[in-house]
Amino acid sequence: MSLRFPFLFSQPTNLPGNGTSHNIHRTTSRGRFSASFAVAAAASIGAAAAAGVAVVSQNPNHPFFQNAANLLLPNSSSLLWGSISLADGSAPVVEPKSGVSFPPVLGNSLRLLGVGLRKKSILGLKNIDVYAFGVYANGDDVKKFLGNKYGNLSASELKDNKDLKNDLMEADISMTVRLQIVYGKLSIRSIRNAYEESVGSRLEKFGGSDNKELLKKFTSQFKDEYKLPRGSLVDLSKEPGYVLKTIIDGKEIGSIESKLLCKSILDLYIGEDPFDKKAKEDVDQNVTCILLQK
Repeated sequence: MSLRFPFLFSQPTNLPGNGTSHNIHRTTSRGRFSASFAVAAAASIGAAAAAGVAVVSQNPNHPFFQNAANLLLPNSSSLLWGSISLADGSAPVVEPKSGVSFPPVLGNSLRLLGVGLRKKSILGLKNIDVYAFGVYANGDDVKKFLGNKYGNLSASELKDNKDLKNDLMEADISMTVRLQIVYGKLSIRSIRNAYEESVGSRLEKFGGSDNKELLKKFTSQFKDEYKLPRGSLVDLSKEPGYVLKTIIDGKEIGSIESKLLCKSILDLYIGEDPFDKKAKEDVDQNVTCILLQK
């Protein structure tokens, strides 16, 4: 059995059965099959775990065990993680609440670390799904800029490590946040106003109040002439040298060099108070996977 180092994403716990198990149930009683399968699966997982002890140092939450469980028990309702292989993951990843899918790779180097959903409350009475988003990063950059500091730590030491999360946003790592519009009546003005509030608060948080010109330079890129029907793509890409490029449906609409702006944008999605906490958890888990990979 080949166990590749996985990318992990939160998955629904109730997954449909497959055709193979259905055929077996037609010829074997449910109780006898379930008991036999449980024993065989437990033995297999034990063997796989034993083989990986030297690698994961007896950490039961290490992705090695998660991946082994996924391969051996793909339909188990107790599994909380799905996996995407770093080597050959080619299937799109679906944000479950919106049904929006994201490619596992952007360009040739940016790997998908997590997906989430941006919701917005209307008058405190109703939440609307505004857009789904995917967070991507260059794995080589992650190891290059963070490997020396964090590469020798264990998974438990990396978990909930605030310095790691801050360094991920601070380092000159190529990253992209891809937005896919879900709300069909969203206007470019709404996006502009929303970023004035959310990015403005982050700029003040990290750089003080004297950043109005930088905020205006960013939000003014979202001109009224651009339309955002359902399915539109907006890429906020941090390029080498802390250059933030804004791209709508493949067309670059602006480019700003600012480390402070790049960090403020990323903080919306992977910071202490993100738009989607589950997406942030997936990003944290997958960054850990990258740093642990040898």
